[in-house]
Amino acid sequence: MWKYVKRYLHFAILAALFMVGEVLMDLIQPGLMSHIVDDGVLGLNNGGVGNLNLIWKLGIQMIGLVLFGGLCGSLNNVFVHLSGQNIGNDIRKDSFRNIMTFSFPQLDKFGTGSLVTRVTNDITQVQNFVSQFVRGMIRMSLLMFGSMYCMFRLNREFGLIVLCAFPFIVGCLAFCLSRANPLFSKLQAQLDSINEIMQEDVSGIRIIKACVREIYEKARFRKANDELIKTQLKVLVIFAFMNPIINALMYIVVAIILLVGSFEVSGGGATPGTIMAAITYTTQLLNGILMLVMLFQNISRGIASWKRVKEILHSKQELVDGSLSGETEQHGTIEFRDVSFSYPETGQVVLDHINLTVHQGETVGIMGTTGCGKTTLVNLIPRFYDVTGGAILVDGVDVRDYEQKALREKVAIALQKSELFSTSIKENISWGSPSATEEAVQSAAHTAQADDFISLTPNGYDTIVAERGVSLSGGQKQRLSIARAVLKPAEILIFDDATSALDLKTESNLYKALQKTKPESTKIIIAQRIASVRGADRIAVLENGKIAACGSHEELMKSCATYQDIYHSQIGEEAENHE
Repeated sequence: MWKYVKRYLHFAILAALFMVGEVLMDLIQPGLMSHIVDDGVLGLNNGGVGNLNLIWKLGIQMIGLVLFGGLCGSLNNVFVHLSGQNIGNDIRKDSFRNIMTFSFPQLDKFGTGSLVTRVTNDITQVQNFVSQFVRGMIRMSLLMFGSMYCMFRLNREFGLIVLCAFPFIVGCLAFCLSRANPLFSKLQAQLDSINEIMQEDVSGIRIIKACVREIYEKARFRKANDELIKTQLKVLVIFAFMNPIINALMYIVVAIILLVGSFEVSGGGATPGTIMAAITYTTQLLNGILMLVMLFQNISRGIASWKRVKEILHSKQELVDGSLSGETEQHGTIEFRDVSFSYPETGQVVLDHINLTVHQGETVGIMGTTGCGKTTLVNLIPRFYDVTGGAILVDGVDVRDYEQKALREKVAIALQKSELFSTSIKENISWGSPSATEEAVQSAAHTAQADDFISLTPNGYDTIVAERGVSLSGGQKQRLSIARAVLKPAEILIFDDATSALDLKTESNLYKALQKTKPESTKIIIAQRIASVRGADRIAVLENGKIAACGSHEELMKSCATYQDIYHSQIGEEAENHE
């Protein structure tokens, strides 16, 4: 954490100095009050005659010291917040920056809910820990040791009484904190679970309502929340017992001081003012100990949260950049060279020794049954995952030799599940090409068959899309995603079942327009419908992670049983006979 603290160390030092000033003013007050009582009111050193002038003089001094102490306290708060907030800000930005470099397996490992908790609640806990440490540790240390020092200077017996209580107080603190510390990490993990449920249920609310599963989801959330509250209550109960015990110990100390002081006053060994000052110092010491309790609680939570945040900050980028960032001799060629792939979590082979070459400007369709590895295959091209065997070459270069930015600039992707942002239609289309002109955006929308419905919206291309695109139909969202991919000046265009929500006529018009506007782009089309890939130059049929056949529609109808089965199930034998 020092990496972040040292950037704002000057604020922390200033906060510490002002805290010293505030505490010193608090420590001076009891001594002055003792003089007011003994000399100003009782006149113990003046034959029992009080001294009003001394009362005024010391009273004005005390008011001045209080005002100065208040100013120091206010400035301390300012600089504590400047250090804590800036440290939290830097940690949060670095965490998010590192998350943006995570590979898909890393994101899956942490989970969305956990990442949200770590970047929000955990960093807030770390931020509070830093602020409390800067403010609380200095104040607590000065109050405790300063009060003890002043107590011994005031009266040695009183100091020894307070010192004898220390082992009991420290033992109580150690016992309670040892029971509470393991619960803080558990609390944050339970908060992860709540965030994950919230994220799942909000994004899938339509399915929940359609399947009438509200009661089930309420019960699931209630169970997770009850577990969180149960753990939180355990922590609170521990500290609920600790505070009264420490208070009781300190009040016993006060009672003993009063008892011993009464004998000493009778014997002339102490004065009423001395006893008042001793009680004030004991109260300050009690405040310091209670602050120590809160400080250790915040430190324990902060350390537990810091360990979780540190996992994000120290996670190494799994996909290491290559060195190639410039132009290549070829443009748009893709070669799968004996490619195999299995997901790290399961180890199950998804792709098994795939060999396929796609030439520049060629349109290749990919078909196969659900789960045969179609999406996985195209995800390897922009290097969302690394192959576990073989190599993928883009323009004759292994994708692992590219800088990721340079590689992904060559590829435009439209997904079946359209990801839209809460901004205008124009900005959604130009998301991958922010410098595109309005004419280029409209041209891409025309190609994607989206201009017609965009023109009917209230503000045209400036219409704001609702969160996750809920204001649009599935087909409209897909067309905006396709327009975004078309607009991007990429050599390779991938449609991952991106036209599944389009009717056949709109889809046909799309592919015709695409062939006119981007004839030089290499196109890979994953589809479930024969009609979507029928016009492709070649169609690769995947079966059990392998390429079962590859050829034109006519060739596959003659030679590939799997393709024939798909064709018959969709179009039927009667349609074939009519041909």
